[in-house]
Amino acid sequence: MLYMAGLGAFGNLRLLGRGSYVTLVRIQKPCTAHYPTSSKRPQQEPQPQQLAMSYNIDWIFQRMRFPNTAWYIVSQIVITAVGLLAKFVLGFMNKTIVYNKDRLLNVIGRRPVGVPLVTISNHHSCFDDPGLWGVLPVKYVCNTFKIRWSMAAHDICFTNKFHSILFMFGKCIPVVRGIGVYQDAINLCIQKCALGHWVHVFPEGKVNMTKEQMRLKWGVGRIIYESPCIPIILPMWHEGMDEVLPNTEPYVLQWGKRVTLNIGEPLDLNGFIQDLKDRQVAEPEARKLITDKIQDAFYHLGEETRKLHSKRL
Repeated sequence: MLYMAGLGAFGNLRLLGRGSYVTLVRIQKPCTAHYPTSSKRPQQEPQPQQLAMSYNIDWIFQRMRFPNTAWYIVSQIVITAVGLLAKFVLGFMNKTIVYNKDRLLNVIGRRPVGVPLVTISNHHSCFDDPGLWGVLPVKYVCNTFKIRWSMAAHDICFTNKFHSILFMFGKCIPVVRGIGVYQDAINLCIQKCALGHWVHVFPEGKVNMTKEQMRLKWGVGRIIYESPCIPIILPMWHEGMDEVLPNTEPYVLQWGKRVTLNIGEPLDLNGFIQDLKDRQVAEPEARKLITDKIQDAFYHLGEETRKLHSKRL
C-alpha cells in the first residue's frame, strides 16, 4: 500500500510516503434495490469519540458512491500504472510463490454476476496492497472493473487533496481508525457488496509489525452481515512482504526477497449467516459471531502458510 515517486539509484523504488492503496470494480446491477449507504447505530451502542481530521474527506465518499464515466477513465489509468508496478516488484524484483492461486482466480473471474466477494488477509507491510495483486494476470490487476475496493487509513493516505485524489482513483476507501464500525467507510463497503463488487479487508486493522495474533476487527463481520447478498468469503495469508518493503525508513523496495502467498478455501458460512438473518439476530451480536468464525479459519491458514514459507528460507 503505497504511492511512489519514481526510480532511485540502481532501480530501487523510493517512496515519498506510506499508506494504503486500492483498486477498482465494475458497476453491476445490485442484488436488491435497497442497499445501505448509511446505517443507524443501535441505541445500545455507545457513541464513539469523534477524532479530529486534518483534512476533510467527506467529498470523497460522494464521488465513490456514484462514480461517473470520467471517474472510471482516470481510475483505469491509475490502476494500470499501479498494477504494472505490483507485477514488476513481485514477479521480477522478488521471488514469489502462490499456493492455490486458482481459488483466487475462480472467485474473481467466475463467480455469478451480482455475487460479492470479500477477501481478507493479514497485514505486514505498507506494500501488501497493491503489491499482493501483482500475482494476478494483467486482465485483472490492471482492470478497474475487476480489481478490488479496499480501505485505507485516512490519516496516512488522505492527508491532502493530491493524495486523496490519487488514492480515491485507486479505489481506496478512507477509513477512520478509532471511531468504530458505524462509519462511512464500512457503509460504502456494504454498498459495493450490494453491487456485486470485490472488497478486500485487512481485518487486523493496521500493519501488524509485531506479527502478534490479534482479535480481528468487527467491521468485516458487519460488511458481510449487512450485505444484501451473502458474499463469497476468501481468506489469504502471506509471508515475506515486510522484507520486500521494510517497515523502517527509508522505505525502499528490496530485491531478491522470498514472498509466499497462500489462498485458503472459500469459507462456507452461508447457512450460518442466513440463520442469523432468519432469527433477526441484532447486528452487534451477529457481526461478532461472524468475525469469530472467520478468525478461527484465518489464523489456521496463517500457521499453514508459515510452515510453507519456512521451507523456502
